[in-house]
Amino acid sequence: MGAVAVHEDSFGELLRSWRQRRRVSQLDLAIEADVSARHVSFLETGRARPSREMVMRLAEELEVPLRHRNRLLVAAGFAPVYPEREVRAPEMGVIRQALDKILAGHEPYPAVVVDATWNLVAANAAAAMFMEGVPEELLREPVNVMRLSLHPQAMGGRLLNLAEVRAHLLHQLRRQAEMSGNGQLAELHDELASYTYPGVDLNVAHVPGPADILIPLRIAAGDRVLSMFTTIATFGTPVDVTVSELAIETFWPSDEETAAAFRKHG
Repeated sequence: MGAVAVHEDSFGELLRSWRQRRRVSQLDLAIEADVSARHVSFLETGRARPSREMVMRLAEELEVPLRHRNRLLVAAGFAPVYPEREVRAPEMGVIRQALDKILAGHEPYPAVVVDATWNLVAANAAAAMFMEGVPEELLREPVNVMRLSLHPQAMGGRLLNLAEVRAHLLHQLRRQAEMSGNGQLAELHDELASYTYPGVDLNVAHVPGPADILIPLRIAAGDRVLSMFTTIATFGTPVDVTVSELAIETFWPSDEETAAAFRKHG
């Protein structure tokens, strides 16, 4: 896949990198930021230095993640403005309470909280089903939800529609790596893409039928087949790096048989 990380370069090089990643021309960026294209060009070549307000404005228009907005600020000679606190920090109590309520409220169905690289931050009791029969080495911290989803000795070995789910998850991961500039996501993508599944045709393309709404996860669970779809939620208007990178993935039954199975064990 190739590296997509943003390196510690000059402000101009970082700005150009993010502009190109967003596939925005200098003129388009200038119009959105209400400056001249000439000024954007001068900023990228180092012939002009931005004010802190200009750095913030350009970063906002380019939808640069908060972590990388701090790097842009530092590269331009300013102090970072977005704090990064541990989830367990005392001042993050309101965030933990919100996460706990969402996770508990989604019972008896699984729900997990992940960070920017899909490492598990928290989970409800129902999510334990994803850990059943998984080798100990895959459950050592940090536990990676994407790795659990596709590893042949984890969920990847239990997915009955592995080819289509794998294709979707790898596309999602590749897109996230490109858009976020996160080199760890690129490395994770390449690792997951290298997994082999003897006897499974990974080139099978899913053609939606007239009754299809979503591609479900079809998971073998003993003599049952659990069919689920997922939703992902994030916090609105975050100004903390950690909070901006948290995502809550909730799993929903896509048929009554699956719902009944969860209710029985909930």
